[in-house]
Amino acid sequence: MTKTGLKIESLWCDRIAKECPRLSGEEQESIVKWLLGEDSERFEGLSTNQLAIAKQAMDYRYRILLQRYLKLGPTQAYRNLITRLGSLIVLRNKIKTWVALSRDRQRAVADVIQEVIQEMLNSDRYIQQQIAWIAQCTDNSRLRDSLLLTTVEEYCLRPIRNQPLLVYRFVNYLRRSQRGGMTQVPQGEMVRLISEELTVDDLDSPVSLLDNQALADYQDAQDWEEQQILRMMVQKQFEDYLGENVGVVAVRWLKLYLQGLSQDAIAKRLDLPVKQVYRLREKVSYHAIRVFALKTKPELVANWLEISLQEHNLGLTLPQWENFYQELTPLQQKIIEMLKAGESIEAIAADLDWKVHQVMSEWSKLYLTAQSLRS
Repeated sequence: MTKTGLKIESLWCDRIAKECPRLSGEEQESIVKWLLGEDSERFEGLSTNQLAIAKQAMDYRYRILLQRYLKLGPTQAYRNLITRLGSLIVLRNKIKTWVALSRDRQRAVADVIQEVIQEMLNSDRYIQQQIAWIAQCTDNSRLRDSLLLTTVEEYCLRPIRNQPLLVYRFVNYLRRSQRGGMTQVPQGEMVRLISEELTVDDLDSPVSLLDNQALADYQDAQDWEEQQILRMMVQKQFEDYLGENVGVVAVRWLKLYLQGLSQDAIAKRLDLPVKQVYRLREKVSYHAIRVFALKTKPELVANWLEISLQEHNLGLTLPQWENFYQELTPLQQKIIEMLKAGESIEAIAADLDWKVHQVMSEWSKLYLTAQSLRS
C-alpha cells in the first residue's frame, strides 16, 4: 500500500476504534478494508480535489453504515433500506403511477422496490463486484449484510441527471418485466420495430431501450464524480464566506453538521448551549439560502444542485414548471424570460426602469417560491 493509503488507513482505524469501541478488532479492520476499497493504490495518483472527494465518499458510506445497518439483525436492516429508498418522492410517484395503470393494483411501493433491488443484486455488475469485494473483507455474515446494504443504498441514491440512480434502474426493470411476446404476424407484411425508446416523465430526452449497460455505468460514475467535485467547491467557498461574514464558529458548525452530527452532539463539540447552536443553525441557513445561493455564488450553487434557470428550470419538473410559470404575473414572466435569455440583473432593471435591488428582490421571491415547490 502507498504512503497516502497507509495514512488514510491509520486515520480510519483510529476513528472506528474511538466511535465503535464495542466492535471486535477483526470487525473494525474489515470495515476499514471495505472503506478503502479494492484498489488501495489509487490514492497515490489522485489530485488534491480527487483525494478530498474520495475521503468524503468514504465518510458518507461510513455514516450510512452507522445510522441504519451496523449491528442490526438482517430483517431490521433490510427494512431500513426499503424504508430509506421508499422515501424518495420521485420514485414513489413513478411506482404508484405504474401500479395504477397495471393489472395488479394491490401491489405496494415497498414490494416493487424490493423486486428492483433483487434484480440489481442478481444482475448489476457494480453490485456484483461489491459483493465479491465484501466477501474478501470479512467472513462475518452479519457484517457482510450490513456492508452490502450500505453499498446498495449509496449506489441507489447517486444523483444522475438530477434523479437518483434507482429511478433509472426502475425504468430498466419496467422494460424487462413488461416485454410482450409476438402473438400474430401479419401475412405478406414486414414486421416493424415501432420504437426503441421509452419516454420517462420529468426527462427532456427519452431513454433508449438498447442502452449498453457498461456505458450507462461509466456515465453514472462520471456524473457522480462531477457532482462530488462541484459539492467540494461549493462547500469550500461557503466555508470561506461564513468565516468572513458570520464567524469561525459557524464554519465549525457546518463541518460538524455535514458529518451527520445532531445539534446536541454539535453543542457538546463546540462547548456551547444547545439553544445557541440552534440559533447558529438558523443563521447559517439564512446566509446559505438568501445570500450565498442567491447573491454571492448563484451559478456555482445552481450547477451543483442542477437548479439553474437556463438549463434546469430551477430544478422543477415539467408539470411543476408549467404551474409555477402560469401563476406568475406578466411582469414576473418577463423577468424570468429575460433571465433565461441571459440578461443581467442590471440590464433587466434598465429595461423595466427599476432599481437593481428591486429586480434582485423580485428574483429572490421567485427563486424561493420555486425551491419551496421543488421541496
